[in-house]
Amino acid sequence: MLAVIGPGLLVAATGVGAGDLATAGFTGAMLGPAVAWAVVLGAVLKYVLTEGLARWQLATGQTLLEGVGQRIGRWALVLFLLYMIPFSYVVGGALISACGITTNSIFPLVADDPQVGKLVYGSIISLIGLAIAWIGGFAIFERIMAVCIAIMFVAVLVTAVLLEPDWGAVLQGAFVPTIPDATSEEFTWTLSLLGGVGGTVTLLCYGYWIHQQGREGPSWLSTCRLDLVIGYVFTGLFGIAMLLIASGANISATGTNLIVELAAGLVEPLGEWARWVFLIGAWAAVTSSLLGVWQAIPMLFTDALRGACGLPRLDADELVKTTTSRIFLVLLAILPVIQAWQSFKEAQKVYAVLGAFFLPLLAIVLLVLNGRKRLVGKGYRNGPVTIGMLLLTLAIFVIYGWNKLT
Repeated sequence: MLAVIGPGLLVAATGVGAGDLATAGFTGAMLGPAVAWAVVLGAVLKYVLTEGLARWQLATGQTLLEGVGQRIGRWALVLFLLYMIPFSYVVGGALISACGITTNSIFPLVADDPQVGKLVYGSIISLIGLAIAWIGGFAIFERIMAVCIAIMFVAVLVTAVLLEPDWGAVLQGAFVPTIPDATSEEFTWTLSLLGGVGGTVTLLCYGYWIHQQGREGPSWLSTCRLDLVIGYVFTGLFGIAMLLIASGANISATGTNLIVELAAGLVEPLGEWARWVFLIGAWAAVTSSLLGVWQAIPMLFTDALRGACGLPRLDADELVKTTTSRIFLVLLAILPVIQAWQSFKEAQKVYAVLGAFFLPLLAIVLLVLNGRKRLVGKGYRNGPVTIGMLLLTLAIFVIYGWNKLT
């Protein structure tokens, strides 16, 4: 089963990070299931983007970054590298903090000082992620992630179902776009929910992971579409479950501490066991995201750097063994610990702005590269529906980025 749906689940789980949990939790507490449509639409748009980069790679034999370097210019890869450095630092710090907070909430290290537990546990999990990425092959990484994915999905979905929400309202919220009492704040949080579903830069990881599974050539496109559908259905269900768990909750935190508050709020309606189940599911979610980022981001950086320098392409299995990739991995696992001392809320704002810049650019790249018949062939060029969805993605995330900046 992992051979068929593994890469789609990997990119979905890597995309569900600390900020996504916090955003879904706070938006759910504010607006409830009425904005479930934003989760659905976000998952659909990320599917279109990821399917587009998979289609490019299978039709041409090039990664999307390689295609950008050769067809658009090396200057674009240089800009991507400059973007990757602050992105990696911010997302790395957010994940280390989230892993530390959730682990400390399950096994408190110092009862009266959770900051110590956050830093100690976050650092330990970061180093474990480094070790797995350094010495473990793709097969080991995939199996560890499969366990985390199963835990996070079952724990969060079961918790949401046991709360017995109004399923009629959930279905209406999923398919009828509305924003209750739409003020600028509600609009901004709904856009954040839409943008946070399914990750940003981590979408590019999908191309490398399908290559590591041996998917080469156009004949694999239907398999990729299937596993991406499954992966983003998983992402959508997880996001809606978080909305339901947070719906109506009285919370004060907006960062990863919100997860702890939501867990405490489950004790009264369901019992103490529900708090533990939800915390374990949240821990699995942020830990799987950290493992995925540690596994893939150094590989993306190395591939872009080699392309910018005009060096020959290396396969994914070779990229992770290069000196550049391993140095970047070590820096990614260590330096963002500094950020764990800082405000998660501010870090999440920077991350949201960075993501808002990346996604419109990815949509433009796919419109350009997959729009040329001489590059991808007639059967793999963007169709009218895909073009429309990419233009919608471009418009939505330009608005999203503008809101974040202003």
